[in-house]
Amino acid sequence: MKIIKKRDLEQQNNRILLVRKGQDLSEYIPDDKQRNYVQDRLDREKDVALLNQLDYLVIVRSLDNADNPKNSRLESARKAGFGVHAILNDHDVESVVVVNGGVEPEECVAFAEGLALTNYQFLKYHTEGKGKKFMLTEIHLFDDALTGDHVEKLDNLVEAVFQTRDLVNEPLSHLNAVQLSVEIEKMGEEAGFSVEVFNKKKIESLKMGGLLAVNKGSIDPPTFSILTWKPEGAVNDHPIVLVGKGVVYDTGGLSLKPTHDSMDYMKCDMGGAAAVAGAIYSVAKNQLPVWVVGLIPATDNRPDGNAYVPGDVITMYNGTTVEVLNTDAEGRMLLADALSYAKQYDPEVVIELSTLTGSAHIAVDKYGIVGMGNTSREIMENLKESGEQTSERIAEFPFWDEYKEQLKSDIADLKNIGGKYAGAITAGKFLEHFTDYPYIHLDIAGPSFNKVPFNYRGKGGSGVGVRILYNYLLNRSL
Repeated sequence: MKIIKKRDLEQQNNRILLVRKGQDLSEYIPDDKQRNYVQDRLDREKDVALLNQLDYLVIVRSLDNADNPKNSRLESARKAGFGVHAILNDHDVESVVVVNGGVEPEECVAFAEGLALTNYQFLKYHTEGKGKKFMLTEIHLFDDALTGDHVEKLDNLVEAVFQTRDLVNEPLSHLNAVQLSVEIEKMGEEAGFSVEVFNKKKIESLKMGGLLAVNKGSIDPPTFSILTWKPEGAVNDHPIVLVGKGVVYDTGGLSLKPTHDSMDYMKCDMGGAAAVAGAIYSVAKNQLPVWVVGLIPATDNRPDGNAYVPGDVITMYNGTTVEVLNTDAEGRMLLADALSYAKQYDPEVVIELSTLTGSAHIAVDKYGIVGMGNTSREIMENLKESGEQTSERIAEFPFWDEYKEQLKSDIADLKNIGGKYAGAITAGKFLEHFTDYPYIHLDIAGPSFNKVPFNYRGKGGSGVGVRILYNYLLNRSL
């Protein structure tokens, strides 16, 4: 899939004309009969009209009223792109031009974004996948207000989401912790950011007890990847650190999950790691002048004979002792080591993403990200605004210190789970213990993986986290 700036519109181009209802279309549809047909459909509250010219298609798509809030209009445009994709696919369209016929340039970009993201497929393991493949390979943007640089940046962002989705959709048989680090190294080579990977021996020397404990039940070694994008002239003197949970597969360990509707899709438990890699890929590819570091602890969680067990006491990287009461609360164990490691960077802020709790999923479903933190209101509000702009919205939960009471252990400094209630928050408070800097926890358990198709976010890995982080870092770099 490529998104390209279009300089000249040719007669035979398949095209999508983006308009507002009620506007004059004579400039774009000179034929009276065809124009009247389109106007009639739009007047009857239809959003789309198709003009099949046999040699090419003209699709007229009306977008929201210009008086609607901007963020709402952008998301509506993305969903419009999703809707039009079915028409293109039905007509085997390989290349299409998106023509701005009277909307805001940002809406034109958002429409192309939704159209492109809808076109994603994961067909790697289909032996007869050719017949299932979408035909669309190119989206051209025809809008004088957009530069080639605008369009190239969109193309790079979409590619970052695609690579993130690919990582999430890969099964454990093809993506263990070591292979995840290899894929991240490939992304670094392609986009221009550096990647350093700690092997098990190095992790042992650092005494990352949480990561090592989760890994005890696995025959595959853990990895700890450090991704760095530090361009000359970066606007920040202290890095923004992104931390992603890299549990490449989660059985629950000895606290075994049920298979149906739980363990059967736990290849997605590294969605946070994939989002961090994708976000830094997009930042580096688009040459944003912002210093960013990514930390990705990775392993699978299995119930082997040597696996850690409920009741164990683990000494973490920073020396904290943790009583393990549930081996399925494994993500916070390896994330805690990464958050402690982040202290050495004296970060401006640390933003951590993880498919961490069922509580978060239950609270907001697939429609948003559960967020919380101890950072300044300015940083949190800026991140939330990026969530609104990209429709990767944050539902902010309270982060009161009273929740720490549930984490007190009789025999160690902490226990790794709280009580029956507020599980998403107590997980965040557990992680906060390992920080001494501005910190935001994003629980993406709900929106990270779709079991059924969900608009332009698709089926399977959604790539959630990439676009909100890119938007936040873009705004920070200005």
